[in-house]
Amino acid sequence: MPKVSVIVPVYNVEKYIKNCLESLVNQTLKDIEIIIVNDGSTDSSKSIIDEYIEKYDNIVYLEKENGGLSDARNYGLNYAKGEYVAFLDSDDYVDISIYEKMYNKAIAENSDYVECDFYWAYPKKIKNSFSKLENDNSYTNLKKANHYSKLKLDNGYIYKNKKEMMTYGRVVAWNKLIKREIITEKFPVSLNYEDVEFFYKLIPNINKFSFVKEPLVYYIQRENSIVNKQDYRTGQIFNVFNNVFDYYKKNDLYDEYKDELEYTYTRILLCSSLKRMAKIKDKVARERLIDETWQNLNTKFPNWKKNSILSRKSGKNFYIKSVNKFTLNMYSKIFKIL
Repeated sequence: MPKVSVIVPVYNVEKYIKNCLESLVNQTLKDIEIIIVNDGSTDSSKSIIDEYIEKYDNIVYLEKENGGLSDARNYGLNYAKGEYVAFLDSDDYVDISIYEKMYNKAIAENSDYVECDFYWAYPKKIKNSFSKLENDNSYTNLKKANHYSKLKLDNGYIYKNKKEMMTYGRVVAWNKLIKREIITEKFPVSLNYEDVEFFYKLIPNINKFSFVKEPLVYYIQRENSIVNKQDYRTGQIFNVFNNVFDYYKKNDLYDEYKDELEYTYTRILLCSSLKRMAKIKDKVARERLIDETWQNLNTKFPNWKKNSILSRKSGKNFYIKSVNKFTLNMYSKIFKIL
């Protein structure tokens, strides 16, 4: 059994896949399997992958018809044999020590789940950043190589329990190492915000979590990525949360986590989701979704402003409490131009 299985969905990323794969085949943790899921790519991604398959025997190559990110991740999970599982998007890459550090932390602390920090990377241009790998097994050279107009550190909160995890956790999939046996729910297919549903359904299964407080993932920001294309499908956040609420109710967990679920729903709808909706070019879709945001929030949680977590002092909570039907539209106009 490999120590770690890394699942990499691939769809038309010929400009990025080489950097991603170089960061994986050079991992300091050697007992690792790299599961590449070609999700129906039509560009030259396959020919680039073939070069690595010939050189490295720890690559598992899978190919399927295009079904989207969630479908590709789920497909890879079916083949994963590792004690722990990690996910990496094929347009991002990682520090070559990431899985050794996270696996060692998991074993040392007997954890089901390990999380690390990451960089938001805004590239000036994409090229083969790994043509001259340093011998010291570090990525210091990349940060000095002027590949980025900006590297923004995302330094996560160290939560102490599951309720804090639900409140403050970062819902992205690719900065985590997860014990394979606790993954009982897969990613929702054909829905945006797939990481939100996966993350909140995973939390009840985690008995112990740990942190590696280093930025070990480079989250590449590109204009044509899924998260930067906003349209009416942005409203699928409502479907995703309905699935999460149904899961907690079905498993008799809803009452225990009601405050956290209410706060999280409020925070995501009025912060990240509203910012995405404000970027929708279609005015009719944009205004309709903003209106649906207000209606859904006040229908599901009519007393959301009295939430105990919202009473904690923070800039974000101050903003959230200031939102009403009038200021919602005002904020959406501000988010549109930011």
